[in-house]
Amino acid sequence: MRIGGVIIEAAAWDDPDVQRLTTDQQDEIRARYGGKEEPGAHPSAADVAVVLVARDDDGTPVGCGALRALGDGAAEVKRMYVVPSARGRGVSKAVLAGLEEAARDRGWTTLRLETGPLQPEAVGLYRGAGYRETGPFGAYRDDPDAVDSLFFERHLAHSSTGSGTA
Repeated sequence: MRIGGVIIEAAAWDDPDVQRLTTDQQDEIRARYGGKEEPGAHPSAADVAVVLVARDDDGTPVGCGALRALGDGAAEVKRMYVVPSARGRGVSKAVLAGLEEAARDRGWTTLRLETGPLQPEAVGLYRGAGYRETGPFGAYRDDPDAVDSLFFERHLAHSSTGSGTA
């Protein structure tokens, strides 16, 4: 599907492009946070239900995002990332819209996520998309490494066609 100026495709967690993008994302996170790892359980092929890759018209992967089911109609947004050369083009908005559509298609009504104070671009993206700050959820509640994290959630409206974006 095309959202904005990029092609959004479903992929497998172990897809080489996905692994390259998520490795780059984690490298950037560690650089921003002085080598610290992200809090919480790292996503894996066993627990990630949706993986999307954003591609330019020539097929170059420029971004990604994933969803991990949390139960009770909720999922967690994981590994949102856009390569530096593609930033400012709406790629992150397109990936997030694709993830929200995939969540609706699965009957999930709430998306949650963890991010950090040294990621102002991410905070701006989520706030701009209607996500509201909330408290820690799931395993983050008892994770001492999540003490400085920011948590957001959004309740999704279901479209009558299943393909709307919010």
